[in-house]
Amino acid sequence: MKTTKLAEPRSLIQVDPEIMGGTPCFKGTRVPIQNLFDFIEAGDPLDEFLDAFPTVSQEQAVAILQLAEKSVIEMVA
Repeated sequence: MKTTKLAEPRSLIQVDPEIMGGTPCFKGTRVPIQNLFDFIEAGDPLDEFLDAFPTVSQEQAVAILQLAEKSVIEMVA
């Protein structure tokens, strides 16, 4: 199991009624977190997501995926 320290969700995600109607977005952007999962579910590589949304850094996207991974593992552990 990886031992890297995960980022706090609030450091990665913003929910603001003034930005995208309160949809959870990558902090500092107007890109909904759901877009990342939509790309992954469609079989698109992370690079395509990053090309489509240049305001999201690779570090942000990977950190969100790590948080999702941790959540799933904790649900079944």
